[in-house]
Amino acid sequence: MTTTDETAAHRGEASAAHPRFAQALRELGLDHLNAEIRHFPEATRTAAEAAAAIGCELGQICKSLIFAADGVPVLVLMDGASRVDVERVRQELGADSVTRAKADVVRETTGYAIGGVPPFGHRTRTKVLADRGLLDHDVVWAAAGTPHTVFPMAPEVLIAHAGGTVVDVREHTR
Repeated sequence: MTTTDETAAHRGEASAAHPRFAQALRELGLDHLNAEIRHFPEATRTAAEAAAAIGCELGQICKSLIFAADGVPVLVLMDGASRVDVERVRQELGADSVTRAKADVVRETTGYAIGGVPPFGHRTRTKVLADRGLLDHDVVWAAAGTPHTVFPMAPEVLIAHAGGTVVDVREHTR
């Protein structure tokens, strides 16, 4: 393996993940995932950067995005090749308005900075919507709590651990 494609196990570390996320893995009985976490010296804050670093398709990246539905944070899990249709999110939640959450709300809600938000292991419980496009893949890659770390997981398992509801909230090109 190259230095840009190291796992925590190969470096002899307990976990390359953010400590909060490593704790969530322990609590969920997913300790074995620590050995699968990849750490990159350069940040992979965008889906395109992550896909390039991992060597996977853009759609195999699972973005964890926080929105505010009538002021209440909600997590949307979306494949890296798609964009969230906020009107579909609004309809799905029966909300009056849905907006992208500001960075401080993301950190306050999840405990993580934008670019490193994992799909579960957050500071607070939020409603989770998972776009069904994630299910088009056998494995997806998601942030492990930092902009430098990612982990692989079957999308069905990831959505289950996130407590997500599968919906269709991606933008459709006309």
